[in-house]
Amino acid sequence: MPPLVLETPRALKDFAGREIGTSDWFLVTQDRINQFAEATEDRQWIHVDRERAASQSPYGATIAHGFLTLSLAGSLVSQVIQVRGTRMSINYGVNRVRFPSPVPADSRIRARVTVQSVEELVDCISAVMLVSIEGENAKKPCCVAEWIVRYYI
Repeated sequence: MPPLVLETPRALKDFAGREIGTSDWFLVTQDRINQFAEATEDRQWIHVDRERAASQSPYGATIAHGFLTLSLAGSLVSQVIQVRGTRMSINYGVNRVRFPSPVPADSRIRARVTVQSVEELVDCISAVMLVSIEGENAKKPCCVAEWIVRYYI
């Protein structure tokens, strides 16, 4: 499904409180997990040692880092909604981040996006997006976060 394209950040106000949609499915490979482990120096065996994870992990496989899952939010959200008419947009932060279920290596995730709130500030529009990252066939989301994006006009 193509993204919702808004011509100005002020148009976000019309979508406050509404779910916008879901991204495409994205494959989280073991290679990506390994690259993230190297970049962050978080090489815990549950992420990078397939053999040990298969025998000792409660998940029976290696899993993605929670922060890897969270870091994919920007890319996944851009598949759902795009805001034009800005001089720049910045990731202002996240609230209430949770990782209710794991992302096994070589499984697929997608983002479900809701515009939670929109506030017009002196120099920008601040939007809070509720991002729920779902795992294919998972009963609970893998990551839930309120992502704050500031759009400077």
